[in-house]
Formats: sequence, structure tokens, C-alpha cells
Amino acid sequence: MGAAVPFKNRAPAYEPIALFDMETETETNGGSSSTPVRRFSVSPSRMRTFVTCTLAFTLALVLCLGLGFLSADGTMLTGMAMGGAKLAQVLGQNSSDCSCQPEKVPQYFQTSPELWAGPTATGRAPFMAQTRTFATGTGVTYVPNAPLQTDIPIVGSDGGSIFDLMAYLSPYTPSPGFGVQEYPLPEGAEIVQLQMLSRHGSRYPTTGSNVVNLGDRIAAASGSGKPRFKGSLEFLNDWKYQLGAEILVPKGRQELFDSGVLHNYMYSQLVNPNSKIIVRTTTQDRMLKSAEYFMAGFFGLEWTRNATIEVIIEENHFNNSLAGYLNCPNSNKIRGGSEDATAWIGTYLQNASDRFAAMVDGYEWTLEDTYGAQTMCPYETVAYGFSRFCDLFTYEEWVGFGYSVDLSFYGDFSFGSPTGRAMGIGYQQEVLARLRNHTLGYSGSQINVTLDNNTETFPLNQSVYLDFSHDTNIISILTAFGLKQFASPLDPSAHPGEHNFTVSHLTPFGARLDIEIIRTPKPLAADRSSYLESGSSGEKKYVHFVLNQRTIPLGLSFPECDASRVDGWCEFDTFLQVQEEMPGLARYDYACFGDFPIGPTAAYTNGAPP
Repeated sequence: MGAAVPFKNRAPAYEPIALFDMETETETNGGSSSTPVRRFSVSPSRMRTFVTCTLAFTLALVLCLGLGFLSADGTMLTGMAMGGAKLAQVLGQNSSDCSCQPEKVPQYFQTSPELWAGPTATGRAPFMAQTRTFATGTGVTYVPNAPLQTDIPIVGSDGGSIFDLMAYLSPYTPSPGFGVQEYPLPEGAEIVQLQMLSRHGSRYPTTGSNVVNLGDRIAAASGSGKPRFKGSLEFLNDWKYQLGAEILVPKGRQELFDSGVLHNYMYSQLVNPNSKIIVRTTTQDRMLKSAEYFMAGFFGLEWTRNATIEVIIEENHFNNSLAGYLNCPNSNKIRGGSEDATAWIGTYLQNASDRFAAMVDGYEWTLEDTYGAQTMCPYETVAYGFSRFCDLFTYEEWVGFGYSVDLSFYGDFSFGSPTGRAMGIGYQQEVLARLRNHTLGYSGSQINVTLDNNTETFPLNQSVYLDFSHDTNIISILTAFGLKQFASPLDPSAHPGEHNFTVSHLTPFGARLDIEIIRTPKPLAADRSSYLESGSSGEKKYVHFVLNQRTIPLGLSFPECDASRVDGWCEFDTFLQVQEEMPGLARYDYACFGDFPIGPTAAYTNGAPP
């Protein structure tokens, strides 16, 4: 169960200061009646306390607005705390006597003000009730979108949703499955632990995104006031790029809140309501907010009674298993996946690019513009609820879009990258450390040893562990676990049809990997027909991987886990033995810092240097 933690996410409520003493006297009115009269007197000692704390608060407020002080032991003293202490000292009062002084909060438990939040620009507010259009004269009736998708027919869709084809930009939907059926727990079995890894929710574009570049080019082309676009692109004559940057959009907030609600229904009995758990995320704004919205969904708005958020610095050269690429310099040199994606874009999108170029006057429309326009559709949809860029493309072209991202992620972050395993191996080690009930003083990877070597920041006695990360990092973590069913190479010259490494199914917005530890009273038959009576006896534990609400069959990746198991489970001890070799396969130091020639995606099949 969750261990009590002596820290809070917010400054404590101030104790009220009673400045006045109130007394009730009886006053005679004309000698015939009496009226109770309340008289107030000022206590000198309380007046001094009031003045002291008022001045301390005023100075602290000024300091809070501009400064944060980092103490020698790495804890953060807010301007309010230091200002109150200094002023109290000047006035001859011990700082501990001032009831308005907040406590010290270590930096990694500080959620406000945010540190290293990254870009946080907001965008134009949606107004879909006024701006949304839909097909008329076709029997289509306007209904506010739920789920989020356009009502305008997409050529060739045959009823399919293009929002299932947008890879890492897809709004969250459960995965269609990974090759096995879902089974309920057999009688007598119980889930004893959950480790969840979640992606953040839908967001605005990241800095330097191709949609930003397209917005700049269209703005420059429209600067003369002369219409440049016609046909289906005519709306661009009045269109402006007004998206924000990096932070969650309303859909993203909903995705994480809904995920928290769902996980409460699935696992809440694992949490001790009288204790606090540690929940981990990173300093980026969308990461912190995703954790908070999830907590609100799981526990309610009073979630700070049940959880403390540990915020790990997400910046270059900082160790952080939830953003493992930041301390893996060689990962910045990997371009094989991006190159494969570029080659495929030139194949599947050339017809669309030629189609649009014929609708533009005095402006050189490029293939990059076409891909930027296609990428604009999911971004505007999650921001505004609707985008006119969506129906510019056929259903087949949306299939091609999803595959372009599959190629990119496979070659840059997964088995087609020499750093694919290394970027995710730190989190794999943390999961194993929790299962083996020990901290990590040294790992040979990018974990934050300061935090992972301390049970206050890396607890071992929780039944529920909740972590928040990014899409590419989750892809690398799946690779670090050695899930070879996602390892088959992808061809950049042709779409392979249905394939396991489909990013829409792996890491859409709000994706979540739930690792369940299940205890059974006896060994469970691989065909789930019954418990085994002969041979080994006594209780067994199993590991169950659930990605986006669908089982990942561990036996397909690890023969030791028994590929014949219809439920995809793996015996606990067997899983630990299989995972022991993964850090060695990742070769973290050499993969991330070694000097070796970096080849194309085809040169790698195991997510590590040859």
C-alpha cells in the first residue's frame, strides 16, 4: 500500500491570526432594559504578530514574483519562505514563530511555480458552434463532436475514421489488439500491483513543427492582399495560423482525466486511502498538467490528500528515465527513420501535392507544404474541434500519413535505431527494481540516481505506481523491454498492410501501458482451462502487459514465457530472468556516447549498435 510521505504539493493553509479580543457586556438602556453590546479590544502581542506576518507576506510576494532560491542541499526555498524568515529575523522574531511561513518543499516535489516548464504559448480559443461546417444535402445531421472527428466525408473512407490513422497525433482510442484475446481473472486470482506508464494528452504543436513553417509561408504569400489560393484551398486566403505551442488542449485534459477515472474503476482497491503515493512526471508543462488531470480523475479534486507528484527535471544532459533521449547524445544523430519517412512521403503524397499546386497562383507549393497541411488537420482538430485541412486528403492518403510516422518512429526510436533500447533502458531497470524491491544506486543508464536511491522519492512499498512520459520515450521503453513482436523491419517504398508496429495503436495521445502483477492460488494452464493440480503446487505470480486496454502477448517476444499461452501472461520469475539480459543488449554507454558509424535503418534490427 502507499506509504505516507511528509511533503505536500501546495503550500499549507495559513493559520488565522485572531487580532481582536471580543467581549460581550450588558448596557442599560434608560434603566428599564438592557442590551448586549460587543466590544472589541486589540491585543498588543497579536498586533505585533499581525504586523510582522503582514510585512513578511508583502516582502515574500515580491520575492516570489521574481526569484527562487536554491539551497546548498538542493531543496527549493520559495521567495515567500526566505522573505518571511529574513524579515522575522530583522524584527527580532524567531522565524518559526510566524504562523504564516510555509514549509520548505524539495525541488522534485514542487509543482508551483513550475520550473523548466518549456514553451507554454496558448492559441486561439475554439468557437466550433460558429465555425464548424458540415455536408448539407446529404442527410448528414450536425451533432457536436463526440468523439472528436470531422463530419465531412473523406474520399474512400467507406465509414472508417481518419483519426485512427494519425499515429502519434491520434486522439486516444483503445488499441484494436495485439494478437490475443482478453480474459477475465480466473477464480481465486488477484492483481497485487500495477505499474502504469502514460503519455500526456493531446497538445499544441511542438516548437519547430512543420505546421508552424507552413503557417509562416502562407502568411507571407497572403501579405500582398491578392488571393493566392482557389478551389478546395480557397479558404487559405483568409486562414491564419493561430495554434499555441506544446501545452495541453482541452481534448488533452479530457483524455488524462478520463484515463484517471478509468484506472480508478480498474484498480482503486490497490490504493490505501489513508496513505499517500508518489507519482512521477517531468517538468514540462504538459507533463505536469497531464499528471494532475489524471490524479483529479482518479482521486477527485482533493487528490493532494492521496498523492504527491515528483517532478523530474526535463532538460538536456539531465538524467531522467521519463525522457531518456535527453542524456543520450548519439540519439540526436539518428536520422534513419526520418529519412525513410521522407522517402515514403515522396511516394504516397506526390499526387496530392500536384493537386494542390494547381490551385495556387504566385506561390510555389511544395511537397513539404502538402505534408504540413496534412499534419495541420489533427492539430487543429484537437485544438478547435474541427479543421478544414482534413478533407483535403483521401482516406488512402491518411493511411500513408500514419505509415510515414511508423517509419520515422521505428528507425529513430525503436528496433531500427542503434540507440532505441538505450533510450528506454532506464525505465525498464526501474520497473525491475520495484518488482525486486530495491532502490537503484547505480544502473549504467540515464536514471536519476539521486532520486532512485532514496525510498522517499523511489518508494518500494506501493501497490500502484503511476508515471508520465512522452510518445517516443514509451516506444523506446517497449524496445528496451525487448518486445520483438514490434521488431519487424518496415519498407519505406511500399505500405505493408496491417503491421504490428503501428504508432496509432502504440502511442496515441493519452496512451497508457499498464503492467499488472497477478497472483494465483495455483499455476494456471496455458489454455486457461483450469488450474494445474499435478506437478508444481502453491501460488504463482504472473506479469500481464496491457497497452491501450489490450494485452501484449509476452510469449510472442520471449519463448521462455510460452507462446502457447492464450492470455499473453508470463510467469513472474521467468519474466525477471528474461529481463536480466536487457541492459546488456542495450549497451547504454556505447550506444549513447560511443564513436561508431551510424548507418541507415536497415543496418539495425535489434535497437542497439551492431
